[in-house]
Amino acid sequence: MQLPQLKSPLARAVVPVGLGIGFFAVLMAATWGMASYISHRPSNITNLGAKIFEVGPVESIARAVDAGGPLLFPDLKSPNGTRSIVLDHTGVDPTRGWQVYYGHPADSDASCLVTHTPNTRKFTDCNKRTLAPEQLALPTDVRPIVENRTTLFIDLRGGR
Repeated sequence: MQLPQLKSPLARAVVPVGLGIGFFAVLMAATWGMASYISHRPSNITNLGAKIFEVGPVESIARAVDAGGPLLFPDLKSPNGTRSIVLDHTGVDPTRGWQVYYGHPADSDASCLVTHTPNTRKFTDCNKRTLAPEQLALPTDVRPIVENRTTLFIDLRGGR
């Protein structure tokens, strides 16, 4: 079967452009439909990000914690904003002494988020109490990992 031949110069210019525009319109509609379908079922989305978060070179991160206090990573564990993570380091060996805490007091729930007082090891909670890192909630499903004595990661997969 032979395709019809376009004879006029106008038809030869307009028809391919029209078909291209039509193709991209269908592609955009399909993409919009998939996004709409996914956004109406947010509870089914479980893999929003990486399960292991690379913090950076272990020596420079240890120096940053020593100089400015523990690092607060807001909303690293969950998409609803209630799982801020605090990364702390103690000791002189940058490959040892790492501890992860949740960003809320151990005696409160996750809705009482803390804020870090810059250049200190202190945090302020929702009740205006001043807390040390050790007074924050210990996670059971988050842990620090030092790989090859060079790179620091936070494992978000759960379990120990």
